[in-house]
Amino acid sequence: MRSRLDTPAAVVLPGTGSDARFADDAFSAALSDVGSTTLAVEPDPAGVVESYLAALDHAAQRHGPILVAGISLGAAVAARWALDNPSSTIALALALPAWTGDPSDSPAATSARFTARSLREDGLAAVSAAMASSSPEWLARTLRRSWAAQWPGLPDALDEAARYRSLDLAGLARIQLPTVVVGAVDDAVHPIDIARQWAGTIPNCALRSVTLDDIGRDPGCLGRAAVDGLGLPWPHPFEGRVSHPTVE
Repeated sequence: MRSRLDTPAAVVLPGTGSDARFADDAFSAALSDVGSTTLAVEPDPAGVVESYLAALDHAAQRHGPILVAGISLGAAVAARWALDNPSSTIALALALPAWTGDPSDSPAATSARFTARSLREDGLAAVSAAMASSSPEWLARTLRRSWAAQWPGLPDALDEAARYRSLDLAGLARIQLPTVVVGAVDDAVHPIDIARQWAGTIPNCALRSVTLDDIGRDPGCLGRAAVDGLGLPWPHPFEGRVSHPTVE
């Protein structure tokens, strides 16, 4: 078991419609404890994926090999970038992956397309209110903040996310890096079966899981699960629902 990450920097990519603050809340404390500074990326709604790739390239040029982490859409972009840039990547932490390969029929892409259309038709205030009425309080609070910051480019950002093709199984199987996948066992938008599929396909990969209530109480549970799955010590034992042993 390693005691520290062999990199000063970890770049974390937020999920669709989310923001750098949530990504930082999710990962910074745990990664700081093992010696790495979290660089959470603020998505540019005019080009979300391009802003993520530019941030990864810049961090690797500045810091050398980095830990690459992502949530939902961010996990898909992180996995593809790491596959294309293995010498610039120390390890991968992929949280709440939403689909494999073609996104067309996935719950996350369907939701993103529906929300984008509703925003164009009904406006930010009405759609935010509807979202808040049917979402856990912590998620509603997070999305109200990030949606407002990305308006009026938010609908285009959601449509871009819904079109993004993640690595397929063959691509995931080519990742030769220490990796952890963190899923939520009760998340219908990011099905735990996708997390299990990714973890079962990527060589040298561990699977950890949390619940949506865990995330609501403390988003940092995602970072702690990632640290645990990468075989790095954490002051308190990680109590995950699913656990595959990390391959060293």
